[in-house]
Amino acid sequence: MARFNENFLELKESYLFSEVAKRVSAFKEKYPDRDVIRLGIGDVTLPLGKTVVQAMHAAADEMSSAETFRGYGPEQGYDFLRQAIAGHYRTFGVELDEDEIFVSDGAKSDTGNITDLFSRDNTVLIPDPVYPVYVDTNTMNGRNIVYINGTAENDFLPMPDSSVQADLIYICSPNNPTGACYNRSQLREWVDYALENDAVILFDSAYESFVSDDSLPHSIYEIDGAKKCAVEFCSLSKTAGFTGTRCGYTIVPKAITSVSSDGTEMSLNKMWNRRQTTKFNGVPYVVQRAAAAVFSDEGMKEAREMTACYMKNARIIADTMEELGIRYTGGINSPYIWFECPFGMDSWKFFDFMLEKAGVVGTPGAGFGKNGNNWFRLTAFNNAENTTEAMRRFRDLF
Repeated sequence: MARFNENFLELKESYLFSEVAKRVSAFKEKYPDRDVIRLGIGDVTLPLGKTVVQAMHAAADEMSSAETFRGYGPEQGYDFLRQAIAGHYRTFGVELDEDEIFVSDGAKSDTGNITDLFSRDNTVLIPDPVYPVYVDTNTMNGRNIVYINGTAENDFLPMPDSSVQADLIYICSPNNPTGACYNRSQLREWVDYALENDAVILFDSAYESFVSDDSLPHSIYEIDGAKKCAVEFCSLSKTAGFTGTRCGYTIVPKAITSVSSDGTEMSLNKMWNRRQTTKFNGVPYVVQRAAAAVFSDEGMKEAREMTACYMKNARIIADTMEELGIRYTGGINSPYIWFECPFGMDSWKFFDFMLEKAGVVGTPGAGFGKNGNNWFRLTAFNNAENTTEAMRRFRDLF
């Protein structure tokens, strides 16, 4: 008899956003004429930039000719895209070798897949509240997870605790779900902690394009020493609207090494390359040409315009919270607004209340961890008209 992975029994019955979708579907079935505005899942609504679409069309045309057709590409990504990503990092003052850059189908996949490279004996340090994928993928592997508390008192930016020993550390900044963003000195502390404890930081920078404060880092590699202890994940999903197009990248520095039980030196970069060439066939050529266009001057201009539209929506939501005197974080260097549930409700009760009374969908904070039980997340990824109407309905609740 085949034995199943019993670690799956430790998971919640359904993934957070699946449960949200289930409740919204039930509501729509009960009230088919009610207009529902979705500010829950972090999916974008603006179309791809013109430069990106033109590049995608040109690449598709190439596929129609025997002279320019491409089949299997390099699992690590085409050189033209890796060079474009390296150029993007130079705008932050970060130099990367091209063979430290691995193109993927998104940060979500890689933050889970990276666990293949680490022993199950490792202790994983995860902030709470947190993006559920970090917890679920390590639970599937049966790893010991230690949580560090993010609360309103520490601005949802927990810092290292010398009494806690961890081998893997997940950090997301700007943060999903709270919208909080670590500054340079705070990341300096995390890098120092990792170096002192021979730990590896798994740094999710999927929302770096929303950082507008020049004093805040876009990449952990802006911190000296981070290349010795940090893997960075990023995505074009929010940067350029690629949620349905699927393209991201992971940076695995060659300086991250360890020694095996028999004394053999192991390179994380080489291990990730081996893992990808075994389990991944690469991102389609057409998508990679579109992604490379994002990093052109015109492509970045269009991406910044897209980001600016979403941040105007974030400002509409944040202004509503301030007007109503509701405590919140985010909405400045992040497309997420994380606020304390009104009326003393827990987050799932408030989810049902807001859906029933206002026809507005958000994400209950409880789905991100126990510290989110009384908090709620709204996203800025709808259009301006719907965001404005959602906040009008929100005000009517009070």
